[in-house]
Amino acid sequence: MPSQTLDDATLAGLVADATAAPSMHNAQPWQFRYTRAGRTLTLVADLDRAMPEADPATRALHVGCGAALLNLRVSAAHHGLDAVTALLPEPSDPAVLAAVRLGVRPDAPREPADEALATLHPAIRDRHTSRYPFDEQAIPEDIRARFADAARIEGADFAFLAPPHLQTVLELIRDAEGYNRGDPAREAEQEHWTRDTKTEAPVDGIPDYAFGPRDASERATTRDFAGTGVLPGRAHVRFEKEPQLALLSTPGDHPMDWLNAGQALERVLLTATLHHVSTSFATQPIEWPDLRWLLRDPVFGTGHAQMIVRLGYGPTGPHTPRRPLDQVLTIEP
Repeated sequence: MPSQTLDDATLAGLVADATAAPSMHNAQPWQFRYTRAGRTLTLVADLDRAMPEADPATRALHVGCGAALLNLRVSAAHHGLDAVTALLPEPSDPAVLAAVRLGVRPDAPREPADEALATLHPAIRDRHTSRYPFDEQAIPEDIRARFADAARIEGADFAFLAPPHLQTVLELIRDAEGYNRGDPAREAEQEHWTRDTKTEAPVDGIPDYAFGPRDASERATTRDFAGTGVLPGRAHVRFEKEPQLALLSTPGDHPMDWLNAGQALERVLLTATLHHVSTSFATQPIEWPDLRWLLRDPVFGTGHAQMIVRLGYGPTGPHTPRRPLDQVLTIEP
């Protein structure tokens, strides 16, 4: 950067990139505080946007905030900024998830790790969740390996599911979707985060135009945000017969691990976007403890399941709304 100071426009760009991350039901459960004196951006969990029914331990909230943190690191690298990051820097306040000290180094050569992050920056605005059918084209092994490498850099494992494990996970997803529809409290919580764009201009949640079509064969892995309701005019189509699913897992299952899972997830998603691979999520069985432990491969699996990702070639999915910066960013002296 030509300037030795971090100007407000650059700061706004960093936070805008961070908030382009995915989060459960697009709740965007984050706040950013910037202190000019310390040149530090602090990421704080917005617990008013937690989901006590589907996410009582705030695991998914932490994963979403971790994804936003990865985007922030990518944006900092793109702008030529050092980003010294500390996770959970205030043990007395677990809502403080990360502190990122930003340093300007206009003349220093970029480190290889920063260069790798910076290359992901164009994908931030192009990454969208796609709840549409993908074709049957297999993702090449070398591309799959890049996804695994991306997750490994952030301390997580990312493995594509092979039969018969894939069939087991597909059954668990469908079981969990049925559990959700049979739980009035969860159904109400999900409905709270859906948006009717004919009556409102949303800044968060899942707008009706992003629900995607309903699977005519009832085999879709993506969450059906219409729930037990009916969306007039919604298409019924067939999804891929054998979806390409991958399981993201971490060695531990604590807030630090959840934040690392979010960073790994977003690094995978941005890498996929650069390789023209579309993605969506199947989190339903992870939200039910009696199903979550069954997700691990009984022969080769290790760690704790944090996300099921569906990948393939097909529509990229529409843009979903984001909260204005003045709702998520505060600047202090």
